[in-house]
Amino acid sequence: MAALLLAGAAPADRPTPSGYPVPRYIVLKFGKVNARAGPGDDHRLLWVYRTRGLPVQVVAETADWRRVCDPEGGVAWVHKRVTDGRRAVINTRRQPVALLRRPERGAETAAYLNVRAMASLTRCEKGWCRVKADRASGWVREGTLWGTSDAPQCR
Repeated sequence: MAALLLAGAAPADRPTPSGYPVPRYIVLKFGKVNARAGPGDDHRLLWVYRTRGLPVQVVAETADWRRVCDPEGGVAWVHKRVTDGRRAVINTRRQPVALLRRPERGAETAAYLNVRAMASLTRCEKGWCRVKADRASGWVREGTLWGTSDAPQCR
């Protein structure tokens, strides 16, 4: 009986080193973050992120390193000390995105989030996410901005 119970446990049921779910979103804490081929300073440097607050999705982790997917589809390892658990989004579309006053279709537009602009994510509920950029805030459909979909963003 115990073997049957253990066999039914999915890999997602295993705790992560951080205790947080994977995948999840975080932001890069600094304006210069090394992206490596593996989890360690001895691994090859792939590139350097140069955007403080860039939202990334954690797709794997060790005790000290996070494998992240970025808005361009790049996947690399960064040290946990250069990340922050806050949530942010980025407009990766080719046109500005309307931020609505209420979380419903047809609601009045409060502001627009420009192409490549970032905003903090306040919360998501019932398929809508509230974001704030500078003094403007509003609602967008979940999945409209990069950083609002719970689905893995890189394969």
